[in-house]
Amino acid sequence: MSLEPGREQWASRLGFILAAMGSAVGLGNVWRFSYVTGENGGAAFLLIYVAFIILIGIPIIMAEFTIGRKAQSDAVGSFEKLAPGKPWKVAGLMGVGAAFLILSFYGVIAGWISYYFVNYLTGSLWSAPAEGYESFFVSFITNPVQPLLWQFIFMALTIGIVFVGVKKGIERSNKILMPLLGVLLIVLSIYSLTLGGAQEGLAFLFTPDWNALKDPNIYLAALGQAFFSLSLGMGALITYGSYLSNKERLPGAAASVATLDTLFAIVAGLMIFPAVFALGMDPAGGPGLVFMVMPDVFDSIGFGGIFGLLFFFLLAAAALSSAVSLLEVAVAYFIRKFSWSRKKASLIIGSLIFALGIPSSLGQGVLSNVRIIGGRDILDSIDFIASNIFLPLGGLIIALFMGWGWKKADALRDSDFGDTVLGNIWLFLIRWIAPIFIFAVFLSSIGLF
Repeated sequence: MSLEPGREQWASRLGFILAAMGSAVGLGNVWRFSYVTGENGGAAFLLIYVAFIILIGIPIIMAEFTIGRKAQSDAVGSFEKLAPGKPWKVAGLMGVGAAFLILSFYGVIAGWISYYFVNYLTGSLWSAPAEGYESFFVSFITNPVQPLLWQFIFMALTIGIVFVGVKKGIERSNKILMPLLGVLLIVLSIYSLTLGGAQEGLAFLFTPDWNALKDPNIYLAALGQAFFSLSLGMGALITYGSYLSNKERLPGAAASVATLDTLFAIVAGLMIFPAVFALGMDPAGGPGLVFMVMPDVFDSIGFGGIFGLLFFFLLAAAALSSAVSLLEVAVAYFIRKFSWSRKKASLIIGSLIFALGIPSSLGQGVLSNVRIIGGRDILDSIDFIASNIFLPLGGLIIALFMGWGWKKADALRDSDFGDTVLGNIWLFLIRWIAPIFIFAVFLSSIGLF
């Protein structure tokens, strides 16, 4: 396939892997993984989550990379090039839609993180506020104006990086931020294990309650988390794959991204849960868990303010790398579809997504009585629609397209597997296992299974 006019490419393989990791490693691993694991019983959830990463996550990462590199186009254009006139492009359109939805509330959470970072930078959170960390967090997110200002600042940074481009913006930022985040998470998790709640925290994370496996909701939550965390089904990995040259080997890249992403999530769990139990908090504390637990941890250690500053800086950086990949999905589509310049597409689409996120922010305060799906607030409802409906359905269509829409020989060749044992296992997983699991879990989520 020919490269689209003016289309950029990655400068290096490492840059590509770190950018794909940056897309995957973000709030999904630290913020979302900790509270979803907490709400779904810990170890049993982790077990299913890891199984879904292996059986569904890695095969779909491979499929997305293969589709993107073969077509050298955006999430929608790739399907239009590879299967002209056929309805497969629905997967790409769902990916663009999911990118809009996810980034709209992602910007809200990342704004909260940016606020905490600046408070540590100025020294305001180096000691506990008079009202305590929990009340501090609640009074901030329920304020109608302040969170919107921080959401705006974060979205402006995201737009700025995408505005600059692939090599100078996306690749360069991830080469610095990803290794730094990994080192800090490991240091903090080691410290967390020295706290009084280490034994309970480890038991919660690694000793399964087998009865929990009878609850169908745990499978839906694990599948949604796997898709959210790995950026599956949203077109990000198709888009990033499209900036790859044919010289790069895909299987190693896919395995690296999935393995490192899962390790990040587990290390984040080791950092959060021993602290949760040491502080006598509820592991099912919901989306505010990171904001209410970690400041207490920093408070309990020497030079805790410096750790707090570094933690929220790197969490903001991880959020930024994921936000950039989400915005890039939509921007790449609009650049091709309407022949817009990168600068014009970045500004228009970024501004629209910011506006779309305003109700999620206000839903914590003045609109907190608005409940949409199953008693969820606005932010949780948009998260549910994107993570549990758009992403799995997009992933299902991608799996069916790769497994059944391509000839076996073409799929094995274009994926770099060739006709090997591993290649045939991958094709079996993408043809049968991934679609059956996704479809069954999806039916259970809407109460039909």
